[in-house]
Amino acid sequence: MGRRSERLSKQGMLASDLAGEGDVIQVVSRAFDVLRCFEGHEARLGNLEISSRCGLPRSTVSRLTHTLTRMGQLVYLPRDQKYRIGPSAVAMSTSMMKGLQLRNLIRLRLQDVADQLPGTVGFVIPDRYHLVYLEFARAANALGLHEGTGSRISITSTAAGFAYTAALDTDVGNALIAEMEREVPENAAQLKARIEDNRRHLREHGYVVGCGTWSPHINGCAVPIWSPQYQTFVVVTIGLLAAMFDEKRLHQEVAPQMLELGVAIGGLLEGAEGDFFANRIERKPLPARPHNNKIIKTEDTNELEAGARRARSARSVRARDGRR
Repeated sequence: MGRRSERLSKQGMLASDLAGEGDVIQVVSRAFDVLRCFEGHEARLGNLEISSRCGLPRSTVSRLTHTLTRMGQLVYLPRDQKYRIGPSAVAMSTSMMKGLQLRNLIRLRLQDVADQLPGTVGFVIPDRYHLVYLEFARAANALGLHEGTGSRISITSTAAGFAYTAALDTDVGNALIAEMEREVPENAAQLKARIEDNRRHLREHGYVVGCGTWSPHINGCAVPIWSPQYQTFVVVTIGLLAAMFDEKRLHQEVAPQMLELGVAIGGLLEGAEGDFFANRIERKPLPARPHNNKIIKTEDTNELEAGARRARSARSVRARDGRR
């Protein structure tokens, strides 16, 4: 009781503090919206193109690009009258490059599954209302799905999105859906309609499926994993041709392998915190599948962290007492 009261008290204080900083927060949010428009290092965009991509007034975009250029986040190209990503933005991303060894190990794990199933296997991380492919692997005979590193997929219509939102604490997930109803109502309805079923299936089985929700030709299966590095849930997911893998085959043949993949990558993410930079992470055989295809989650911890989870372990989203 005391712990919950403290948590609510701190959240109330935070909400009060943020209420007076709404304008500043909105400017920062819009600045990141502008930067997200530059999908590749070589992307060159003018204010009109940026305005069209992020849905902001051109006058607002003009002020933001001017400020971001002064900060070095963007570079202005006078001849083209366009902008591109600047040196400061590149420098900010260099720390992420330290994780290349971990990403290579993750890619090998994804390929282990792709070698057995004719689909595209991905490791995705959340970005507002989307998930971004950080790594992927594809079977040589994969059909129908050709996402790659950097590709963005919706959280409202994909198995990966269903798994991610189902893994969030109920209040956090509901708040996200409420925000989407204000910002992108046409996309929020599909997610809201099935969120409770997704949560229940995740609690009981450790994974979520999506059949024909993103494309009538693609079925998917996804497992969320807590990431100590990103302090949120990440997801391993696979997309397969619906004509070859109906929902029954997803549950019987695909889900067990994805659960094993979740355990393996969860172990890599946990090990990376202490051992990664010492180069002591090794590629080990995929672990044996737990009984009943369920992954067990470990102890609860600080409920205030990131507002995205309760339990600490990266190995699953199931707790021994049934809580996420």
